[in-house]
Amino acid sequence: MTMYQGLRQEQFKDYAISPENEKWEQANKRNGELYQREFEVRSEFERDYNRILNSSAYSRLKHKTQVFYATTNDHVCTRIEHVNIVASIAKTIARSLGLNVELVEAMAFGHDLGHSPFGHHGERVIAELMVEENFPDPFWHEKNSLRMVDYIETLPNHYGEHLNLNLTYAVRDGMVCHCGEVDENSLKPRDEIVDLQTMKKGQYMPYTYEGCVVKISDKLAYIGRDIEDATRYNMFNKHDYATLKQIAQTFMKQKVRLKYVNPTSLIYELVKDLCLNSNPQDGLTFTKENFELMTQVKQFILEKVCMSKRLEPFLAYANLIIRSIYFFLKSYYDGQNTINKLKKDTKIYPTIIVDFRKWLIKYSNIDEDLRELRKYKNKIIYDINDIKDYKQAIIDFISCMTDRYIMRVYNDLITF
Repeated sequence: MTMYQGLRQEQFKDYAISPENEKWEQANKRNGELYQREFEVRSEFERDYNRILNSSAYSRLKHKTQVFYATTNDHVCTRIEHVNIVASIAKTIARSLGLNVELVEAMAFGHDLGHSPFGHHGERVIAELMVEENFPDPFWHEKNSLRMVDYIETLPNHYGEHLNLNLTYAVRDGMVCHCGEVDENSLKPRDEIVDLQTMKKGQYMPYTYEGCVVKISDKLAYIGRDIEDATRYNMFNKHDYATLKQIAQTFMKQKVRLKYVNPTSLIYELVKDLCLNSNPQDGLTFTKENFELMTQVKQFILEKVCMSKRLEPFLAYANLIIRSIYFFLKSYYDGQNTINKLKKDTKIYPTIIVDFRKWLIKYSNIDEDLRELRKYKNKIIYDINDIKDYKQAIIDFISCMTDRYIMRVYNDLITF
């Protein structure tokens, strides 16, 4: 018997989202009808996965920060690689435990669609800016991921009409509930059906065990890769490598070279530990020793990588860029006349003005005739006569930007 067969015990098979599970109907619910084709062999969760995979938000992840901002190193992890690693880990765990792999995959591929440019730092800048500007709700990337799939992202149907993604409840729930650290060594899903759009950050556990798997996999994914990327940039000193060596040896129970920590081996040991120790009574659980070690690794990464002085100059630069773009676009607001004010400056600012005008046309009531001409059948989410909606349009526009694009837009503002 292979190690893989030994891990595939399917302890959670009776809790998987399947037609036999009492949560099945709610898990498959959509906010509206999704068009059907004559020949459709995919499950509802497979359709969600395909809709996410073909979305513009997913494509943009390849140029969004994971840890290192606007990287030019082809071998350093970006957000899209992180998402793929999360999906790989989550599918392995789901197969072992007997859970719904199709649902896990859709959740994993969608969970970070709402990340802003410049990673978590960009998220903090936007959140602080929204507080200063008296927005009613806070900004957090998990909720913004839900906003992306519910209101922003569209795909054309077979008539060429642009419609919102309209994903299932279970996938949307897994995306918005992956937030927060895994601080307790036991994860179990909730039973309540809640309004996902009104929930607060960290308020609920996922509705499904599949969502709990993605929540854990998100934490496991960065443990190895962030260390590997930081090593590429020579961010560790001799003492740091000694700490890493001790951590690695404890995980893998064998001697390792001083300057080499195999990220896949670290992740493998944690996945194996989780699969062998989890059960329906205790939930998704690590051994006490490995849970504490995982906590140590996350703290090491936070202190030595995320809070490194090496990143401070770029953090200031990112703060300047986001704020400059926000207030630049805000200055154009003039109710229904906003579209004309923007149009006058298209030659001066050919990137940002043109693209923001397109944004307003697609998502607001500023020119409904042009919306009809362009076959935009997606939800109108901004009333151009309301300054609060206009400011939200700017935030949404910025949050969708990649590192590369937002830097290009900023250069558009300052270059003569």
